[in-house]
Amino acid sequence: MCGRSSLTKTEKEIEERFNATFYSEDLERYNPIPNFNVAPTQRMPVITSDNPTKLQLFRWGLIPSWAKDTKIGFSLINARLETISEKPMFKSRLSRGRCIVPMDGFYEWKMQDGVKIPYRIVTTDQDIFSVAGLWDAWLDNTSGMLLYTFTVITRSPNTLMENIHDRMPAILTPENESLWLDNHLKPSDTLDLLQPYPSEYMYAYPVSTEVNNVRNNNANLIEAV
Repeated sequence: MCGRSSLTKTEKEIEERFNATFYSEDLERYNPIPNFNVAPTQRMPVITSDNPTKLQLFRWGLIPSWAKDTKIGFSLINARLETISEKPMFKSRLSRGRCIVPMDGFYEWKMQDGVKIPYRIVTTDQDIFSVAGLWDAWLDNTSGMLLYTFTVITRSPNTLMENIHDRMPAILTPENESLWLDNHLKPSDTLDLLQPYPSEYMYAYPVSTEVNNVRNNNANLIEAV
């Protein structure tokens, strides 16, 4: 599972990293920058296969277009790579609903002596990395507006992560980002891109239990303890 992350870079750094720009109104709504404790239901930048040069703000927790209740998003913050082609809510998005989700770290909890210890995991070869995701748009009948949402794809862990948790986000290499967003690529071929990120390019360290509370959002959360 991947249920908490961070994106602490400035909008300029994010734009330069992905060669994409924020819509002006989205940039005004992108608050806070930085975000040390990203949680489901929050709106975060994503880049979609339909618009790969724009950073757009989508809500974390996929709500399929056929859904009748937004609460379904709470149970769809992640999509398991192993079953993504079998579940209709995900399979339909593989064709034209792929996106990448910028992060500069994610959190996972390791059980040690009966206590869950939070760890922050980062990539050492890039300051900002991307995770493969799926997105959809849902019409909110209450407001009459489209609600854009996404889910993060997870997979089995690499050798670094298996000591912390049995799942990890499907981190893309910079070379595979454009392929993941290529609508001409067959869905079956896109899944081949989601290989375990090399352990030698990742680093994990324990952080404060303050991160357990989604209301906490400060630089102390990413400091090693």
